[in-house]
Amino acid sequence: MAKALEEARSSAWALKKLNFSLALGIPFNRPHAIRIHKVETDAVITTIPFKWRNSNHIKGTHACGLATAAEFCSGLMLLRKLNPASYRLIMQKLEVEYHYQAKADAFARFELTDATFRENILAPLSANGLVLHTCIIPVHDSSGNLLCTASTTWQIKPWDTVKTKI
Repeated sequence: MAKALEEARSSAWALKKLNFSLALGIPFNRPHAIRIHKVETDAVITTIPFKWRNSNHIKGTHACGLATAAEFCSGLMLLRKLNPASYRLIMQKLEVEYHYQAKADAFARFELTDATFRENILAPLSANGLVLHTCIIPVHDSSGNLLCTASTTWQIKPWDTVKTKI
């Protein structure tokens, strides 16, 4: 995953291939067209389009669609920094505060610098064997309006400490 995300940072073709693969691997996101919009050095931006299939009863983008786009980008960024063969990443909690009705394409952006990753994830992980990391993800529309702020708490631990096996 880290390699695919790194390639998608500098290649439109690699980003297209990654989005295609993720649409197959995560069937829930496919009908909603939630996809990676852009991969930056320390951030991932996902998007959910403003379309009928994603609308709620008041003709705005559904709240759960916005929450999913936010959760998706934070999880991708953590997978970019972690080795998924060594660590299990599972969402423990998702909270969303809504600010503005979504009537346009929405973009969720999560940033995680190497320094923050080392300090807040790797150091506690090596000391405790488990870390709970909370990501704050703002979601804006194409006009720049802040639609919502999501907070996802991820549980990260080595696979050899996981009690329930896949």
